Amino acid sequence: MARMDNTTQDADIDIGRLFGALWRDKVLIVAGIIIIAGLAFLLLSSMTPKYRSEARILIESSESVFTRPQGSDQRSDTTSSLLDPEGIASQVEILRSSDLLMQVAIDLKLDENDEFNPTGSLSSLKAGMVALGLIEDPKLVSPEKRILDAINERLDVYTVPNSRVIGIGFTSQDKALAAKFPNALAAAYLQLQSKAQLDSTGKAADYLADEINDLKESVREAEAAVADFRASSDLLVGDGTNSSVLATQQLGQLSTELSRVRAERSSAEARARSIKAALDGGASIDALSDVLESELIGRLREREIGLQAELADLSVTLLPGHPRIMGLRSQIADLSRRIRDEARKVLAGVRNEAEIAGERERELIDQLNALKVASANANEREVELRALEREAASQRALLESYLGRYREAQSRDEGQYAPATARLISRAVVPAAPIFPKMIPMLGAAFFVSALVMMLTTLVREIFSGRAFVPAAAPMNVVITRDPSPEDEEPEDDIQEVEIPIAVTPPAEPAPLEHIETQSSASDEYGVDALVAHLVESGADRALLVSPEGDAGAAASVAVARALADEGLRTVLVDLTSSGAASRRMLADTECPGITDLLAASSSYTDVIYADYATGAHVIPTGTADPIKAMRAADRLPIILNALVSAYDVVIVECGPTNADGLKRLTGDSGQVAISVADPASPEIVETAENLVDAGYEDLTLVTAAGVDEMPPQPEARETFAR
Repeated sequence: MARMDNTTQDADIDIGRLFGALWRDKVLIVAGIIIIAGLAFLLLSSMTPKYRSEARILIESSESVFTRPQGSDQRSDTTSSLLDPEGIASQVEILRSSDLLMQVAIDLKLDENDEFNPTGSLSSLKAGMVALGLIEDPKLVSPEKRILDAINERLDVYTVPNSRVIGIGFTSQDKALAAKFPNALAAAYLQLQSKAQLDSTGKAADYLADEINDLKESVREAEAAVADFRASSDLLVGDGTNSSVLATQQLGQLSTELSRVRAERSSAEARARSIKAALDGGASIDALSDVLESELIGRLREREIGLQAELADLSVTLLPGHPRIMGLRSQIADLSRRIRDEARKVLAGVRNEAEIAGERERELIDQLNALKVASANANEREVELRALEREAASQRALLESYLGRYREAQSRDEGQYAPATARLISRAVVPAAPIFPKMIPMLGAAFFVSALVMMLTTLVREIFSGRAFVPAAAPMNVVITRDPSPEDEEPEDDIQEVEIPIAVTPPAEPAPLEHIETQSSASDEYGVDALVAHLVESGADRALLVSPEGDAGAAASVAVARALADEGLRTVLVDLTSSGAASRRMLADTECPGITDLLAASSSYTDVIYADYATGAHVIPTGTADPIKAMRAADRLPIILNALVSAYDVVIVECGPTNADGLKRLTGDSGQVAISVADPASPEIVETAENLVDAGYEDLTLVTAAGVDEMPPQPEARETFAR
């Protein structure tokens, strides 16, 4: 018996067909591009152009070295706060303040401009939205608020990154106004800043004049009190390097010594506690500096480390109970005890240091108390003297400071001089072109987008229609097995496996016709039921029925499909005959879309699948599309059948009077090829069987439609799409 296994073909996208579809629909694509671009041009032309211009202000202090107060820093606190990020942001808010904007609006008479006062030219659309309550009625809003809202919508005040520059941008339908407003706002801002500084300078001069009169009297009284106290006091002063009294100097030195002794005592006590805690808790004493400084402990630790290393080396070859191992462990334990004994001696020494430092501390405290009593009276008088001197000095310094500031403020107020905190570095100019709409770029974008959309639409339609898919040129494995003959000595070795392309018919020696599975010579053994049972048992996913005698054999395909549906299997019959001989037995009206429409991509799967009026089987009729056009897409038949196999349990294909070349593209992994027989004596049966066997289809089954109701004779056209 011979068997042919075909691997399922993959589908590739034919790039040439995609480009061909673009060329085919070039008129539609160009028309769509022109229409969309024309609509975009009309829309852009109907829009009101908007113009934008901007001015820039530099925030800085124009105070020069000649007008800066003497003794002041290069950058005063006021200037520093003005130039920090918060100060720049504050200037931006000043530029956006309502009072300043209204002042500019009044100067430019924006209340007479319909762009900023829209009550007089309310469009019908806005009137309708107002009537429906979707937007607020502009007539109910005050003119000032309408103007401010319109200005804020068009005004853009921003800081230039990494600089102290503030940009003022303004957008308007009037190109002249777009330049006037930023310049007017910048001028109003600079004038506001200058006026604010002049007002501040005048108020400061008046305040300083009153304060100076009071400070003069306070300074005179403070200096007189210092002179009187010095005359009545008798304070001893130490060496020339220190102006304090002698008792105070000694007291300071003694306090310094006491602090040092206390630090030594605290350090000794802390070291003693750490050593004791380590010894009592059994912790390692290697990290204690006092222990590590002991030479004896260092030598003991070196000996202990050497013994531990020797113990580690011997433990590799000796058991724990070996005398040498036990001896080393005993020596290590003895060394550990000696190290801890030496550590306790170190602890005793540290405690002794702490006791000595404590005795010294107590002695210094006694001396300090004695000096306190001796210097108490001198300190009281010295404190009082220093207080009087400080008061006199502070009053004098404040008076001198106020006098200098007063003279500066008075001179600036009289001369109307106010250092500028900002200056206009870039004036707004009348724009030459609108910023919106940009006709050329937007039309270019519309042209590009429309072209892209139209081409994508064509490509997607081509892909979803299936015309862009072609079977992949993948090889298939053909395994030919011959029945052993008496002349073969080793029949098991007569197996050849050949890998050939799909488009090539595999060479095979013709097998005798008697090897075809006919089930039996009796009609009940190669009838419809026998083929249905064979399909169910073998788990075939498709059955290809060839009708050499024409429409008379199509009844067997219908009977097989209905029998499989009665078995509860999801079954679909694909009618590939040109006359629709099979579908006419299952549908009342065969003038409907079918397999030809699916191949021509004029219908989808849901449009060509119908239900059998007698059973639960489905049928795909021949269709109404042009057969010649459908034959051009015959390469899509394997893809369609594979899609149906994934949706149904069994796919029955009525191929009509085809041959091996017509079946080449229809067989699958588990497909069954059968010959439908109406008259067993017909010469077409033997001719078709020999043709299929010669092509390698030796696993054939004969089936007859005996007992199935016949249909009236069909036209003589027998050509099928399987060819």
